[in-house]
Order: sequence, then structure tokens, then C-alpha cells
Amino acid sequence: MASPQTPPDLIGQSKAFLDALEHASRVAMVDRPALVTGERGAGKALFAARIHFLSPRWEGAFVKVSCAAAGDSLDGELFGTEGGARRRTRFEQADGGTLFLDDIASASLAVQEKLLRLIEQGDYERAGSEEPRNADIRVIASTSTDLRRLAHEGAFRADLLDRLAFDVVSVPPLRERQEDIPLLCAHFGSLAASELALKYPGFSVDAALALKSHAWSGNIRELMTVVERAVFNWGEGAAEGVISEIVTDPLERAFGRFDASRAVKQSGKSSPVNFSHPEAQTGVQDLRAYMNELEKAIVEDALAKNGRSQKRAADALALTYDQIRGIIKKHGLAA
Repeated sequence: MASPQTPPDLIGQSKAFLDALEHASRVAMVDRPALVTGERGAGKALFAARIHFLSPRWEGAFVKVSCAAAGDSLDGELFGTEGGARRRTRFEQADGGTLFLDDIASASLAVQEKLLRLIEQGDYERAGSEEPRNADIRVIASTSTDLRRLAHEGAFRADLLDRLAFDVVSVPPLRERQEDIPLLCAHFGSLAASELALKYPGFSVDAALALKSHAWSGNIRELMTVVERAVFNWGEGAAEGVISEIVTDPLERAFGRFDASRAVKQSGKSSPVNFSHPEAQTGVQDLRAYMNELEKAIVEDALAKNGRSQKRAADALALTYDQIRGIIKKHGLAA
């Protein structure tokens, strides 16, 4: 039976975009794990979906899991728990299809170990059970973090990275495909106008230039929001003529123009952390316990040196905000 899901729209004609699209199409045909990399908002999930729908598994389910959003519940969500109220795990939902793990860097080492077993052996165990369960799943993961650095630091399993990186599709940021911005604006603008039962009028020359020259740190997701805002603001008025008003920062009216360099000075730059552990020089009896205590001590030290600011401590340790929150919760640290 065909999957009720449909492949997503991928719009663009720039060389960087078309090269990435072609690469994804080739990766689709090889039934092996894959890694999709790119900045936030660049469209990693759309490329992962393309790989699935062009693969021999296209009739199976495409199941997306946000590792960062799941947090501590990721293990149970993926593998399930024996006993009690039983619901289908993500593995069961994706059986015969593709499991897309968004932001794989947020997964704990314990979850990573189980994922490695699934990829290598094709089975897993529910928590509280020693009975192996088979799963026919292709795993595609995404990241905006250099997993090689995390693996070097012991925060990501190097053997899992080896398997996930069977092939790596890099999604280009919007600044590398500026010629695609008018096409994307027309697409998002038409959809927004149709919600208002209006005909999309296009943007004025000045507005189009502003859209093309803006530094899209949030990439396509940010562009979509700005275009939708412009269409709805235009629709609230007389809805005549072309769209000429572009608001890229709706908070500017309330707080003024945002200056990133000034914000760093005002909030205080994250203080670097140089941490050493005495046991590192004398040998380790229990590696897992040692690494657990070391992680706790390093994060506590980073928090102390950065005024208990989770954001600055995360920056100092090259972690995401969600990652450091997970570590703080895991060890019961005060933040």
C-alpha cells in the first residue's frame, strides 16, 4: 500500500542547490544510513524526506523524531518500555520505511549505543526486556554541529558517526543560493495570499532587493516567515498594488535595532573553561562513572565561571542550549 505521505516541495535553480539535490537523489538509491548537514532553517528535513521518497522504501513510512525536543524521553519514544500501557514506538512506526533523527547531536550516549546496534544488527530491546525485536529501518540523521568534534571530545560515539556518515548530504545555506530567493518568495507569497483568498501581486523592486540582500541567518525558515508577514500586512490594508513593506525584525519597533556585537558586550562574553581532573593523570577504574563525574564537574565549572548563565556556559563548551540544559537536568545542577 502506498504511503499517505507525499514528498515535499524543494524549490531552487542555483548550482549549489541543484548539486545538493542531485547528491540526495544518488544517496536515496543506496539502502544505508545517511547524514544530512546544514545550518538551522536550511531545509535538512526536506532533503531527508526527498531521500526517503526517492528510495526503494518510498511506500513505507517516513517518521521524523526531533532528538532535541524529545530530550530525556527519546529513549522511550524510540525503543519503548516493557509493561504498562503499550503504544507503538517510533521504530515500529518506521518499520519498512525511514526513521529521520533530527538534531542527532542531542541524543544521549546511551541512545546512541542502541542506535548503533539497530543499524548494525537490525534489532533492539525495550527497556525492562531482554527480548530482541527486529526492525527493518533505514536511519537518516541531521545535524548542524560538527559531529567529528563531539566524537573527539567523547560526547558522540565515533563508531555511530562512522555508520551514519556512510554518505553525507550538505544542504547549502541561503547566502550561497541567492538567485533562488525570488523563486522562494513567489512560492511562499502565493501560499500566504491564497489563505487570504487574494491573488499574489509580487514585490516591488526595492522590496525584492531588500529580500535578496538580507543576511538570512535563519535561512529558508526565516525567509518564509518574513514573506508571510509581508503578505498578511499587505492583505490587511487595501490589498492593492505590489507588496512594498518588508519587516525582517518585528521586535525592532519595541527594542530598537539589534546589534549582535553590542549585545555580547552588554551581556558579558562567555568565559572560557580550562578544566583538568586529577584522576586523568592517575588512571581510571570505572570509565563510565569517571566520564559521568567529569561531565558534571566541567559543566558546573562552566556555569560558575559564566554567572550561572546556561547560554554563556553552552557557548564556552561549544554546546547547544538544549544540550547543556539536558546535562544540567541529568546531574541535577543548579542553573
